[in-house]
Amino acid sequence: MEWSTAFLGLLAGLLISLVTAPVGVSGAVFLLPVQVSILGVPSPAVTPTNLLYNVVAGPGALLRHHRAGSLRGPLTRLLITGTVPGVVIGAVVRVFAVPGPRVFRLLVAALLLPLGVWLLARTLRPAAVRPPRLPSPRATTALALTVGVAGGVYGIGGGSLLGPILVGRGVPVAAVAPAALASTFITSIIGSSTYALLSLAVTGDVAPDWLLGLSCGAGGLVGGYLGARLQPHLPETGLRLLLGALAAGIGALYAVQIAS
Repeated sequence: MEWSTAFLGLLAGLLISLVTAPVGVSGAVFLLPVQVSILGVPSPAVTPTNLLYNVVAGPGALLRHHRAGSLRGPLTRLLITGTVPGVVIGAVVRVFAVPGPRVFRLLVAALLLPLGVWLLARTLRPAAVRPPRLPSPRATTALALTVGVAGGVYGIGGGSLLGPILVGRGVPVAAVAPAALASTFITSIIGSSTYALLSLAVTGDVAPDWLLGLSCGAGGLVGGYLGARLQPHLPETGLRLLLGALAAGIGALYAVQIAS
């Protein structure tokens, strides 16, 4: 890989994480199409490369949240409990079953596009004030398990899916963001390690593109720290609008890719 490609990866990781970190999204779901379409990473190596990005980029935002004391709480533990076994299952499925990317894009578009639009509409025109229906611990863990499987198969952090759903159910963005980023970080360590072990047993592009993953992650490390530092200074309404826009944007991006 040329060093110019590594620099593009560094810049992409920096810009993406700067925008997504304040709402608990690592940015891997945006980085995935960049790696495939622009940087030319082959499949399935793009999945562990994306997970490697999360591993390197994660400590930036997590350090900031740790200093602010926002990583403590049951939500972080519930998400990690679900996503860790899920990512191992997803990695095995990805290597041996090789599900096509078109199915994933269809599912992401069908879920995130209407969810993002709904979150935007609900934020701009809030309904009558009533107590939020927070998800139960069992439902939260089950959701995290499902997202963990998707993360293992496609190399996304999970915050892009967990964030809009939890915020839509009434959980504050300030609580969702650090918990989602922490689960993404732990899950990505487990996922990338699983792919490294599987690469010893199978042939093909299973191991990550180390240089690209590290360069993207280095950009994400800086961008994530800066984004997490910005979060406390942004109003809850602004964060909800940003999360809704990101969810709708991801869904629209994958819908366009399906149609093209």
